[in-house]
Amino acid sequence: MTEALERYFVPEPSKFPIIGAIALLLFGSGAAMWLNKVGAGPWIFFGGIAILIYMLFGWFGQVVRESESGLYGKNVDKSFRWSMGWFIFSEVMFFAAFFGALFYVRVLALPSLATGDNEALLWEGFTGAWPSSGPRAGDAFTPMGAWGIPAINTLILLTSGATLTWAHYGLLKGARGQLKLGLLATVVLGAIFLSLQIYEYTHAYSELNLRLDSGIYGSTFYLLTGFHGLHVTVGAIMLTVMLFRAIAGHFSAEHHFAFEAAAWYWHFVDVVWLFLFVVVYWL
Repeated sequence: MTEALERYFVPEPSKFPIIGAIALLLFGSGAAMWLNKVGAGPWIFFGGIAILIYMLFGWFGQVVRESESGLYGKNVDKSFRWSMGWFIFSEVMFFAAFFGALFYVRVLALPSLATGDNEALLWEGFTGAWPSSGPRAGDAFTPMGAWGIPAINTLILLTSGATLTWAHYGLLKGARGQLKLGLLATVVLGAIFLSLQIYEYTHAYSELNLRLDSGIYGSTFYLLTGFHGLHVTVGAIMLTVMLFRAIAGHFSAEHHFAFEAAAWYWHFVDVVWLFLFVVVYWL
Protein backbone atom coordinates (compact mmCIF):
# COMPACT_ATOMS: atom_id res chain seq x y z
CA MET A 1 0.00 0.00 0.00
CA THR A 2 2.81 2.40 0.90
CA GLU A 3 4.56 1.68 -2.39
CA ALA A 4 1.31 2.33 -4.28
CA LEU A 5 0.83 5.70 -2.62
CA GLU A 6 4.32 6.79 -3.68
CA ARG A 7 3.30 6.32 -7.30
CA TYR A 8 1.20 8.96 -9.04
CA PHE A 9 -2.52 8.18 -8.95
CA VAL A 10 -4.10 8.26 -12.41
CA PRO A 11 -7.89 8.57 -12.29
CA GLU A 12 -10.24 6.86 -14.69
CA PRO A 13 -11.54 8.81 -17.72
CA SER A 14 -14.14 11.32 -16.56
CA LYS A 15 -17.23 12.85 -18.14
CA PHE A 16 -16.95 16.05 -16.12
CA PRO A 17 -14.49 18.03 -18.32
CA ILE A 18 -16.81 17.90 -21.33
CA ILE A 19 -19.79 18.72 -19.09
CA GLY A 20 -17.89 21.74 -17.77
CA ALA A 21 -17.05 22.84 -21.32
CA ILE A 22 -20.72 22.64 -22.32
CA ALA A 23 -21.71 24.59 -19.20
CA LEU A 24 -19.24 27.39 -19.98
CA LEU A 25 -20.38 27.50 -23.61
CA LEU A 26 -24.01 27.90 -22.54
CA PHE A 27 -23.04 30.40 -19.83
CA GLY A 28 -21.06 32.63 -22.21
CA SER A 29 -23.42 32.44 -25.18
CA GLY A 30 -26.45 32.90 -22.94
CA ALA A 31 -24.93 36.00 -21.37
CA ALA A 32 -24.14 37.46 -24.81
CA MET A 33 -27.66 36.74 -26.05
CA TRP A 34 -29.18 38.22 -22.89
CA LEU A 35 -27.19 41.44 -23.28
CA ASN A 36 -28.36 41.69 -26.88
CA LYS A 37 -31.99 41.14 -25.82
CA VAL A 38 -32.40 37.73 -27.44
CA GLY A 39 -35.40 36.04 -25.83
CA ALA A 40 -33.74 32.71 -25.06
CA GLY A 41 -30.65 34.37 -23.56
CA PRO A 42 -31.63 34.21 -19.85
CA TRP A 43 -32.76 30.57 -20.14
CA ILE A 44 -29.49 29.51 -21.77
CA PHE A 45 -27.49 31.53 -19.24
CA PHE A 46 -29.14 29.98 -16.18
CA GLY A 47 -29.08 26.56 -17.84
CA GLY A 48 -25.32 26.90 -18.15
CA ILE A 49 -25.07 27.85 -14.47
CA ALA A 50 -27.17 24.83 -13.47
CA ILE A 51 -24.98 22.46 -15.49
CA LEU A 52 -21.85 24.10 -14.06
CA ILE A 53 -23.11 23.56 -10.50
CA TYR A 54 -23.84 19.91 -11.33
CA MET A 55 -20.32 19.53 -12.71
CA LEU A 56 -18.73 21.13 -9.63
CA PHE A 57 -20.64 18.92 -7.21
CA GLY A 58 -19.92 15.78 -9.23
CA TRP A 59 -16.25 16.41 -9.97
CA PHE A 60 -15.25 17.73 -6.55
CA GLY A 61 -17.31 15.00 -4.91
CA GLN A 62 -15.34 12.40 -6.86
CA VAL A 63 -12.04 13.98 -5.80
CA VAL A 64 -13.15 14.01 -2.14
CA ARG A 65 -14.09 10.34 -2.30
CA GLU A 66 -10.76 9.43 -3.87
CA SER A 67 -8.90 11.44 -1.23
CA GLU A 68 -10.81 9.94 1.68
CA SER A 69 -10.28 6.42 0.34
CA GLY A 70 -6.50 6.89 0.58
CA LEU A 71 -5.68 6.96 -3.14
CA TYR A 72 -3.68 10.20 -3.00
CA GLY A 73 -0.03 10.09 -1.97
CA LYS A 74 2.80 12.60 -1.77
CA ASN A 75 3.08 13.04 -5.53
CA VAL A 76 -0.59 13.94 -5.92
CA ASP A 77 -0.36 16.25 -2.91
CA LYS A 78 2.59 18.02 -4.52
CA SER A 79 0.64 18.45 -7.77
CA PHE A 80 -2.31 19.92 -5.87
CA ARG A 81 -0.03 22.41 -4.13
CA TRP A 82 1.60 23.54 -7.36
CA SER A 83 -1.79 23.83 -9.04
CA MET A 84 -3.27 25.96 -6.27
CA GLY A 85 -0.15 28.09 -6.15
CA TRP A 86 -0.32 28.84 -9.87
CA PHE A 87 -4.06 29.48 -9.64
CA ILE A 88 -3.53 32.09 -6.91
CA PHE A 89 -0.68 33.59 -8.95
CA SER A 90 -3.09 33.99 -11.88
CA GLU A 91 -5.49 35.76 -9.53
CA VAL A 92 -2.66 38.05 -8.41
CA MET A 93 -2.07 39.01 -12.05
CA PHE A 94 -5.82 39.50 -12.47
CA PHE A 95 -5.91 42.13 -9.74
CA ALA A 96 -2.54 43.55 -10.79
CA ALA A 97 -4.12 44.50 -14.12
CA PHE A 98 -6.94 46.35 -12.34
CA PHE A 99 -4.60 48.12 -9.93
CA GLY A 100 -2.36 48.95 -12.88
CA ALA A 101 -5.27 50.56 -14.73
CA LEU A 102 -6.08 52.66 -11.64
CA PHE A 103 -2.42 53.69 -11.27
CA TYR A 104 -2.19 54.63 -14.95
CA VAL A 105 -5.30 56.81 -14.78
CA ARG A 106 -4.45 58.57 -11.52
CA VAL A 107 -0.70 59.06 -11.91
CA LEU A 108 -0.18 59.29 -15.66
CA ALA A 109 -3.30 59.87 -17.75
CA LEU A 110 -5.17 62.55 -15.78
CA PRO A 111 -2.14 64.79 -15.11
CA SER A 112 -1.10 64.46 -18.76
CA LEU A 113 -4.57 65.38 -20.01
CA ALA A 114 -4.58 68.49 -17.83
CA THR A 115 -1.47 69.96 -19.50
CA GLY A 116 -1.12 72.09 -22.60
CA ASP A 117 -4.04 72.25 -25.01
CA ASN A 118 -5.50 68.91 -24.01
CA GLU A 119 -8.30 70.58 -22.05
CA ALA A 120 -9.98 71.49 -25.32
CA LEU A 121 -10.26 67.80 -26.13
CA LEU A 122 -12.28 67.12 -22.98
CA TRP A 123 -14.49 69.74 -21.33
CA GLU A 124 -14.25 73.26 -19.98
CA GLY A 125 -12.91 73.36 -16.47
CA PHE A 126 -11.15 70.00 -16.61
CA THR A 127 -8.33 70.00 -14.06
CA GLY A 128 -7.09 66.43 -14.08
CA ALA A 129 -7.81 66.07 -10.38
CA TRP A 130 -8.82 62.73 -8.84
CA PRO A 131 -11.61 61.75 -8.69
CA SER A 132 -12.79 62.86 -12.11
CA SER A 133 -16.57 63.24 -12.35
CA GLY A 134 -17.34 64.24 -15.93
CA PRO A 135 -18.51 67.35 -17.80
CA ARG A 136 -22.21 67.34 -16.86
CA ALA A 137 -23.48 68.80 -13.61
CA GLY A 138 -25.62 65.74 -13.02
CA ASP A 139 -22.50 63.57 -13.03
CA ALA A 140 -21.23 65.04 -9.76
CA PHE A 141 -20.87 62.51 -6.95
CA THR A 142 -19.37 62.15 -3.51
CA PRO A 143 -16.31 59.85 -3.37
CA MET A 144 -16.45 56.92 -0.97
CA GLY A 145 -14.62 57.65 2.28
CA ALA A 146 -12.35 55.20 4.05
CA TRP A 147 -13.42 55.66 7.65
CA GLY A 148 -16.75 53.95 7.94
CA ILE A 149 -17.89 50.68 6.43
CA PRO A 150 -14.60 50.19 4.52
CA ALA A 151 -12.58 50.43 7.75
CA ILE A 152 -15.03 48.10 9.54
CA ASN A 153 -14.78 45.62 6.67
CA THR A 154 -10.99 45.78 6.91
CA LEU A 155 -11.17 44.84 10.58
CA ILE A 156 -13.64 42.05 9.75
CA LEU A 157 -11.38 40.49 7.11
CA LEU A 158 -8.30 40.73 9.32
CA THR A 159 -10.24 39.04 12.12
CA SER A 160 -11.43 36.33 9.72
CA GLY A 161 -7.82 35.59 8.81
CA ALA A 162 -7.04 35.13 12.51
CA THR A 163 -10.03 32.82 13.10
CA LEU A 164 -9.05 30.72 10.08
CA THR A 165 -5.49 30.40 11.35
CA TRP A 166 -6.87 29.41 14.75
CA ALA A 167 -8.97 26.73 13.05
CA HIS A 168 -5.85 25.45 11.27
CA TYR A 169 -3.96 25.17 14.55
CA GLY A 170 -6.90 23.21 15.93
CA LEU A 171 -6.68 20.78 13.02
CA LEU A 172 -2.93 20.32 13.46
CA LYS A 173 -3.26 19.46 17.15
CA GLY A 174 -6.38 17.30 16.71
CA ALA A 175 -8.82 19.73 18.34
CA ARG A 176 -11.82 19.11 16.08
CA GLY A 177 -14.07 21.48 18.03
CA GLN A 178 -11.61 24.34 17.53
CA LEU A 179 -11.40 23.50 13.82
CA LYS A 180 -15.17 23.63 13.36
CA LEU A 181 -15.68 26.74 15.49
CA GLY A 182 -12.88 28.61 13.71
CA LEU A 183 -14.27 27.72 10.30
CA LEU A 184 -17.79 28.73 11.31
CA ALA A 185 -16.55 32.07 12.65
CA THR A 186 -14.63 32.73 9.43
CA VAL A 187 -17.65 31.98 7.23
CA VAL A 188 -19.89 34.22 9.38
CA LEU A 189 -17.37 37.07 9.20
CA GLY A 190 -17.22 36.67 5.42
CA ALA A 191 -21.02 36.88 5.23
CA ILE A 192 -21.00 40.04 7.37
CA PHE A 193 -18.37 41.57 5.08
CA LEU A 194 -20.51 40.92 2.01
CA SER A 195 -23.65 42.24 3.72
CA LEU A 196 -21.89 45.49 4.61
CA GLN A 197 -20.57 45.80 1.06
CA ILE A 198 -24.09 45.44 -0.33
CA TYR A 199 -25.25 48.18 2.06
CA GLU A 200 -22.29 50.32 0.96
CA TYR A 201 -23.26 49.95 -2.70
CA THR A 202 -26.89 50.84 -1.92
CA HIS A 203 -25.74 53.93 -0.01
CA ALA A 204 -23.37 54.93 -2.85
CA TYR A 205 -26.09 54.70 -5.50
CA SER A 206 -28.95 56.30 -3.55
CA GLU A 207 -27.18 59.01 -1.52
CA LEU A 208 -23.75 59.67 -3.04
CA ASN A 209 -24.79 59.46 -6.72
CA LEU A 210 -21.78 57.18 -7.18
CA ARG A 211 -22.65 54.76 -9.99
CA LEU A 212 -20.81 52.42 -12.28
CA ASP A 213 -21.01 55.07 -15.03
CA SER A 214 -19.70 57.89 -12.80
CA GLY A 215 -16.63 58.52 -14.90
CA ILE A 216 -13.38 56.63 -14.47
CA TYR A 217 -13.69 56.80 -10.68
CA GLY A 218 -16.99 54.94 -10.66
CA SER A 219 -15.71 52.36 -13.15
CA THR A 220 -12.53 51.56 -11.24
CA PHE A 221 -14.24 51.68 -7.83
CA TYR A 222 -16.92 49.14 -8.70
CA LEU A 223 -14.56 47.03 -10.80
CA LEU A 224 -12.04 46.58 -7.99
CA THR A 225 -14.43 46.31 -5.06
CA GLY A 226 -16.97 44.23 -7.00
CA PHE A 227 -14.49 41.64 -8.21
CA HIS A 228 -12.99 41.47 -4.74
CA GLY A 229 -16.47 40.89 -3.34
CA LEU A 230 -16.90 38.07 -5.88
CA HIS A 231 -13.67 36.51 -4.60
CA VAL A 232 -14.88 36.83 -1.00
CA THR A 233 -18.07 35.00 -2.05
CA VAL A 234 -16.07 32.19 -3.67
CA GLY A 235 -13.79 31.97 -0.64
CA ALA A 236 -16.75 31.81 1.75
CA ILE A 237 -18.28 28.99 -0.32
CA MET A 238 -14.98 27.10 -0.23
CA LEU A 239 -14.72 27.49 3.54
CA THR A 240 -18.35 26.42 3.96
CA VAL A 241 -17.53 23.21 2.10
CA MET A 242 -14.50 22.76 4.39
CA LEU A 243 -16.77 23.23 7.41
CA PHE A 244 -19.19 20.54 6.22
CA ARG A 245 -16.29 18.23 5.50
CA ALA A 246 -14.85 18.86 8.98
CA ILE A 247 -18.25 18.07 10.51
CA ALA A 248 -18.28 14.83 8.48
CA GLY A 249 -14.94 13.86 10.03
CA HIS A 250 -12.70 14.60 7.05
CA PHE A 251 -9.09 15.85 7.35
CA SER A 252 -6.28 14.82 9.63
CA ALA A 253 -3.18 16.57 10.90
CA GLU A 254 -1.15 14.85 8.17
CA HIS A 255 -3.55 15.06 5.22
CA HIS A 256 -5.68 18.18 4.82
CA PHE A 257 -4.59 20.01 1.70
CA ALA A 258 -8.15 20.89 0.69
CA PHE A 259 -8.39 22.91 3.89
CA GLU A 260 -5.00 24.51 3.24
CA ALA A 261 -5.99 25.42 -0.32
CA ALA A 262 -9.12 27.21 0.90
CA ALA A 263 -7.05 28.94 3.59
CA TRP A 264 -4.47 30.10 1.04
CA TYR A 265 -7.24 31.56 -1.08
CA TRP A 266 -8.85 33.33 1.88
CA HIS A 267 -5.55 34.88 3.00
CA PHE A 268 -4.96 36.03 -0.57
CA VAL A 269 -8.37 37.73 -0.51
CA ASP A 270 -7.40 39.42 2.78
CA VAL A 271 -4.14 40.78 1.36
CA VAL A 272 -5.85 42.10 -1.79
CA TRP A 273 -8.37 43.95 0.37
CA LEU A 274 -5.58 45.69 2.32
CA PHE A 275 -4.12 47.04 -0.94
CA LEU A 276 -7.61 47.93 -2.15
CA PHE A 277 -8.50 49.75 1.06
CA VAL A 278 -5.36 51.88 0.90
CA VAL A 279 -5.40 52.66 -2.84
CA VAL A 280 -9.12 52.93 -3.58
CA TYR A 281 -10.59 54.24 -0.32
CA TRP A 282 -7.81 55.96 1.61
CA LEU A 283 -5.49 57.70 -0.87
